[in-house]
Amino acid sequence: MSLPDIYAVPGLHPFYMKALEAHFTVHVDPVTKDPAGFAALAPRLMGLAASGESKVPGSLLAQLPALKVVSVFGVGYDGVDVAAARERGIAVTHTPGVLSDDVADLAMLLMLGVARGLPRADQHVRNGLWPKGGLPLGRKVSGARLGIVGLGRIGQAIAQRGQGFGMSIAYTTRTEKPGSGFTYFPNAKALAAEVDFLIVITPGGAGTKHLINAEVLSALGPQGFLINVARGSVVDEDALIAALSSGGIAGAGLDVFANEPNVPEALWSMPNVVLTPHIASATVQTRQAMADLAFANMQAGTAGQPVLTMVPELQP
Repeated sequence: MSLPDIYAVPGLHPFYMKALEAHFTVHVDPVTKDPAGFAALAPRLMGLAASGESKVPGSLLAQLPALKVVSVFGVGYDGVDVAAARERGIAVTHTPGVLSDDVADLAMLLMLGVARGLPRADQHVRNGLWPKGGLPLGRKVSGARLGIVGLGRIGQAIAQRGQGFGMSIAYTTRTEKPGSGFTYFPNAKALAAEVDFLIVITPGGAGTKHLINAEVLSALGPQGFLINVARGSVVDEDALIAALSSGGIAGAGLDVFANEPNVPEALWSMPNVVLTPHIASATVQTRQAMADLAFANMQAGTAGQPVLTMVPELQP
């Protein structure tokens, strides 16, 4: 008996691909690799496997009449045309929850790293410069004021870690969360004006593009630090570079960028910036958990069963 056919975007994580290939006939990017044969294949494709960075436009969904589910390996899914999927009755799933701890851990690591100048200190020792003198003093993190843009699962995990450092916690979201126990601000600018560290962990997409702009950075001020573990699109990168260059803010810790994997030299040449290559969830344990959940969603969706983690916009 032949296995069900599914479409896979290029570059899926090996853990996810291994599970898919054991239970499905996987066609990697067939619309590009075999355009002549795609018309015959398209009516058989029941699922589409994507990553958090994938682009899945409505024009592609329209070519897949049998498609039942788009299973995204990642918590972000802003590249998927969810509205088009809804119109066609296609489930869209992602992998929330399983990566919250790792992303929150990296947010704290970036915050500590930039506040204490960890990369610069490491290079100071490695390059044999310590005998010639010390480094500028860092910024204390314990007891500081932490602002979180977005208080979903990951935002709450960041807040919990911040409390462990004795930090006061404030946040902004589209709607206030009265039971959180944290101070609410109506927008990012108001929040930034009242904190020392601003951590961004809000979904990407058109609704949050450049949410962190020049006004927000100005409000954060010359003693403030920005940490972004959300999406590169959420921060106006040009405004950030300008603020860092002029001393408008004290520093930044960035895991995501506007044009990944291309990072402006202006950012990686600055000593008050800590950079990581979009690795917030990159541990063996979490990537396996993500693969397991994405695969379970694919299995359920193609079998016509309820999926495990539907994206919020499609939940009843």
